[in-house]
Amino acid sequence: MQNERLISLDAFRGFTIAAMILVNNPGSWEHVYAPLLHKTWNGVTPTDLIFPFFIFIVGVSIVLAYSRRIAAGVPPAKMVIKVVFRALKIFLVGVTLNFLWVLDFSELRIAGVLQRIAIVFLVCSLLYLFTSWRTQLITGIVLLIGYWLTLALIPTPGYDKAMLEPGINLAAWVDSNFLPGKMWEGTWDPEGILSTFPSIATGIAGMMAGAIITGRLDQERKVLWLFTAGFLATIVGQAWGWIFPLNKNLWTSSYVVFTGGLACLTLAASIFIVDMLGRKRFTKIGIVFGANAIAIYVFAGLATWFFYSMKIGDQSLNVHFLNLCNAFSLSPKLGSLIFALLYVAFNYIPAWLLYRKRIFIKL
Repeated sequence: MQNERLISLDAFRGFTIAAMILVNNPGSWEHVYAPLLHKTWNGVTPTDLIFPFFIFIVGVSIVLAYSRRIAAGVPPAKMVIKVVFRALKIFLVGVTLNFLWVLDFSELRIAGVLQRIAIVFLVCSLLYLFTSWRTQLITGIVLLIGYWLTLALIPTPGYDKAMLEPGINLAAWVDSNFLPGKMWEGTWDPEGILSTFPSIATGIAGMMAGAIITGRLDQERKVLWLFTAGFLATIVGQAWGWIFPLNKNLWTSSYVVFTGGLACLTLAASIFIVDMLGRKRFTKIGIVFGANAIAIYVFAGLATWFFYSMKIGDQSLNVHFLNLCNAFSLSPKLGSLIFALLYVAFNYIPAWLLYRKRIFIKL
């Protein structure tokens, strides 16, 4: 039964990574359909769901993995070194990917997607190993309410009130003064210092879902609890957004609850489809991607250089592809989407080879 749950989680994780690769690699950033772009500021598009979904999955995976080891009699303190080492590896891989794009230490971005995943994994793993689920839940709630009050009540330096505008808010001020390295937005970073705290709450939300999955209820009731919790969280997050807007760049508390609710609903659907109905055939792509999710994400990041930087003549491969689409009278946005889909298919090849040989790379 435990293996089955992991398969359904792999499917969810894999489709999330495939979506991440899709939105990160259009044929041209100048020609992208709106749902495949992040919201400039307040609001949520389907693309804004991808990163919090993955962090939610990290939280679920922590519970599934370490609950087994604890049940096997492994002392929590014995797992700490491996947890820290794995988090450090993921963080350094993220920094290395950033460096390979610029090859200039003065332009190096320290923050990033993998770096945030590493921090959330580290904190949530330690919370799971040394605290109860009630303490974890309280920690998540305190993080969300504390972050909300901090951004909403503390005046932004240089202003007479709290501001929540792009680059003009407390999180941006903290980044500009304390975040080392180059920042994605020049003076602030969407994976910056303050916004990392509520992202930990996203991981804790996944841990709460993991607690339901590993509980003593029968499978039908577990799925029902996940659906119920997800539905309620989605409603609460949307309502909270009326006073503290849904915002990925700030990773607002409302955004955490809203996306966590949707992630919980998606996990419940995945368990229902894969485990209860046995429809693995239709989720095989997700299962294959999910078996080596972070490794394939890293591979996709490295392969991006080949398609976007390597030139034939005076144009890169993606531009040549878009020119071909134009010759067939396809719209620029459609051509850009087809390129992104083909790029996902390209990355499926190493994912499938690893899965077929039962090789699972754990960064």
